[in-house]
Amino acid sequence: MAPTLTTGRHPATPGTAPPTPTYSAWIDALLLIGLAALIGGVAALARRWNAPLRPTVEIDLSPWALPGYTALSLARGVAAYVISLVVTLVYGTVAAHSRRAERVMIPLIDILQGIPVLGFLPGLVLGLVALFPHSNLGLELASVVMIFTGQVWNMIFSFYGSLRGIPTDFRDVARINGFGWWKTFRTLELPSSTMGLLWNSMMSMAGGWFFLTVTEAFTLGDRDFRLPGVGSYMAVAIDHGDRRAMAYAVAAMIVMIVAVDQVVWRPALAWAQKFKVEETAATDVPRSLVLDLIRRSRILDWFGRQTARLSGRVSRHPALGGTADGEGMRRRLARGGGWAVAGGALLFAGWGAAHLVRLVTELGGHEWLTLAGALGLTFLRTTGALVVGALWTVPAGVWIGISPRRSRLLQQPVQVAAAFPAPMLYPLVTIGLLAARVPFSWGCTALMLLGAQWYILFNVLAGASALPQDLREAADTYGLGGWTRWRTLYLPAVFPHLVTGLITAAGGAWNASIVAEYVRYGGRTLVAPGLGSLITQASEAANFSLLAAGVLTMSFALVLLNRTVWRRLYRVADERFSLNR
Repeated sequence: MAPTLTTGRHPATPGTAPPTPTYSAWIDALLLIGLAALIGGVAALARRWNAPLRPTVEIDLSPWALPGYTALSLARGVAAYVISLVVTLVYGTVAAHSRRAERVMIPLIDILQGIPVLGFLPGLVLGLVALFPHSNLGLELASVVMIFTGQVWNMIFSFYGSLRGIPTDFRDVARINGFGWWKTFRTLELPSSTMGLLWNSMMSMAGGWFFLTVTEAFTLGDRDFRLPGVGSYMAVAIDHGDRRAMAYAVAAMIVMIVAVDQVVWRPALAWAQKFKVEETAATDVPRSLVLDLIRRSRILDWFGRQTARLSGRVSRHPALGGTADGEGMRRRLARGGGWAVAGGALLFAGWGAAHLVRLVTELGGHEWLTLAGALGLTFLRTTGALVVGALWTVPAGVWIGISPRRSRLLQQPVQVAAAFPAPMLYPLVTIGLLAARVPFSWGCTALMLLGAQWYILFNVLAGASALPQDLREAADTYGLGGWTRWRTLYLPAVFPHLVTGLITAAGGAWNASIVAEYVRYGGRTLVAPGLGSLITQASEAANFSLLAAGVLTMSFALVLLNRTVWRRLYRVADERFSLNR
């Protein structure tokens, strides 16, 4: 039996046309009202960006100010996600199709994802503020870029891994049928990566929220930068020890996360079920009330038909189609794009290296010994966080992912827990650890775990959700159950996704160390010796030489881990556990 794509809609009887949707005018009216509100919000945000520069604003801790602050934070997160998605599609496609560029691009991403936010923050903020000295645009762009750095790496790894995991026979079919590069991307590559990209987009949004208190309120030496938002609201509440305001901020974040999940992620996951490749369609598929309502919109139906018609015209363009000239152009574009990206990255790295050398040569031997010891302590903590995280997220992710009903029931609680900025909870968790007489130097590992474990869970969930129904039916036929079923079906099926999750979780744990090893609450500061706390202290003191050396040390550790651990695991996952082998 040939593989089929499930449609995500109500199944039609074989040999009959699918049911005609019932359109509703009130749904179109709600969509138009929502579009008008969105345009108004963008206009209001643009006015704020063009307003005179105010590096520090007074944050009102009244609960009535939270809706406006939450909307501003959400706007920054959405702007960062749009940029992340565009970069992911371009960067991942070039890396997957150009072997020469891949050798530079993938290790570069592995390094960049582990560089802490405070490694980017000082130079970026000061540079953008200098570039836009008379408006808030520089500060707003800096905040968006910081959120972007918490989102994009996970999405790139997921998209790149999905493209590399497409079965070879699928690509052969596309080539035999004369698909050009655009049609191949639109009908094969993008659909094949949709499920993993969606789950990792949810995790990336969570990664963006993780450093919300840092990206909206930060200190560089004697300069205090603060933007209105729920992150800065929480930061001020923590500094004042105002537990009531902290509770208000937690409630606002939960409301925002649940709303985004219901309006965006749940409908998107239900819609993406039609891209699953399986011999037998699943009998129980995720549903979404919002998606069902959207399908009754005449406006969106018309827009979808126009988009499909335009995409068909693009596919038939000689430069994009399956002609020899078009295919040759595709190869030249891929080769040229790969070289351009690799060359640009090398030039940027060379420029940065020159400035880095000038900074780190100012340090003496004692500072480097301190950095080496701090690196060892943070390595032990991040490794412990990964091990503990994997022990519970792998069985939990598979258990949830293989059941559409459990996915439907537990997706939202998991999404809320993952997307909630863990640093907002660090003071409360730290108080609990200290009350239990757990030394902070060990307890901060639990704080890293709060931020890193969700990367593993979401990737395992994506792998389990994409498990073809026919493989599970084959396991039922052969009577595989218990540990045998896990060992021969579930664990091999999710292993490539697990590797991606471990890589991104490792980067997340290293990144989280800058706030997990240095916690302030109500005028009290707790510091655990390590590389993360050292980088935080160097940033607050504007000690750029020590900050640069700390970032360089962390980058060196990540390169070493990539060469000795993650690259080998990627190779094992690709050669032994990929479905296209």
